[in-house]
Amino acid sequence: MRPRSLLRVRRSHRTDPPHGSVRFALLFSLSLITTMGCLFCSAPQASAQTPDRGEGSANVSPPSEVVARDTPSDRGESIAVAWTPPPEDTGPGGAIDGYRILRAQSATGPFEAIGQASAGAAAYTDTNVKNGINYYYTVVTLAGTAAVSSGVAGPAQAHPQWLNTNQWNAFIILFLLLGFNLYYIEHIKSGGKPFIRKLAGLEAVSEAVGRATEMGRPILFVPGIQDMNDIQTVAGITILGHIGRTVAEYDSRLVVPTSRALVMTTARETVREAYLSAGRPDSYNENDIYYVTDEQFGYVAGVNGYMVREKPATCFYMGAFFAESLILAETGNSIGAIQVAGTAMPAQLPFFVAACDYTLIGEELFAASAYLSGDPKQLGSIKGQDVGKLLGMASIVLGVLISSLGAITGWGVLEKISSWIESFWSTTLA
Repeated sequence: MRPRSLLRVRRSHRTDPPHGSVRFALLFSLSLITTMGCLFCSAPQASAQTPDRGEGSANVSPPSEVVARDTPSDRGESIAVAWTPPPEDTGPGGAIDGYRILRAQSATGPFEAIGQASAGAAAYTDTNVKNGINYYYTVVTLAGTAAVSSGVAGPAQAHPQWLNTNQWNAFIILFLLLGFNLYYIEHIKSGGKPFIRKLAGLEAVSEAVGRATEMGRPILFVPGIQDMNDIQTVAGITILGHIGRTVAEYDSRLVVPTSRALVMTTARETVREAYLSAGRPDSYNENDIYYVTDEQFGYVAGVNGYMVREKPATCFYMGAFFAESLILAETGNSIGAIQVAGTAMPAQLPFFVAACDYTLIGEELFAASAYLSGDPKQLGSIKGQDVGKLLGMASIVLGVLISSLGAITGWGVLEKISSWIESFWSTTLA
């Protein structure tokens, strides 16, 4: 009977397990399924929440030592922002893409982007500010999608400066030129007589006026086509005074057609004074100094018509000329007149040189007016400018020699001196 009972007991153990074992198996299976499900579901959520900072930009540093200050040697409305790049900044193509500059009018913001700087940069100039207002800045390092901001720099205010210290060389050159001018002006006032070489065109004035007087024909003076605000017109009117005095002494006739009303008025006063100083005020005729037109070729047509009809024996062209220079000079040459021209317009000088008997080239026009006026200020200025030009030419020759010797010998001292001479005459801002 026992073996049979034992068999029954074993059979019942295999087919009817206890309730605790079943519960444990169910809990273990449920836990396993839940764990696997969480593992498969959590990976997409991490990828969406974590931004892609880009390769090599996971650990970037913000710029350090950010400084904002007024831009020196300017007219204001500008603030210079400088910073020290982080160690990761190796220039274009490195881990850093660049920098974004933010600005606010309060240290707590709100900040707004005003510009960007490329990788490797360490400065930015904000030119969109107003003078006298506080501005705060922060610089953001950009690396992929990552952005790391620096501390706040400021406040900084923009102000205009009285002096541009970057152009110290211009100040020294101006100081030297003014010194030379003042010295020679005082020297001439005290009785000194500076040497000014004779100009053939001025020496020919007496001859030309005398020839016109002998032939009984008028003398034509054309003061250019610009107004009295042009320095060439002023120089021409000064020469007109000298010619008018010579014409009055020879008791000849001087005709001055003008293209500007103000030039006509000035010319009349100048010639009247010239006749008065020559002791012949009754010979002055203001109708010989008249206005034609402001229109360029209308003026030329009127003057050419007079030249063809009256055939003046002498023609003077002193002032600013343009395309009409060749027309006037060719007409005067066709009637056989002695022609003396003077202008500082480089494009018109070849025509005057080809068609006229005498030509005052460029600065000779101004030197002639100063010489004829006898004014110490004008004569002193001419001599002072000559000394300045002499120093400039000497500096160029010296710089070429030193630079050549430095390149041949490789001596660093000569190269530094050559570089200093070049920067001294440079007009580029430092």
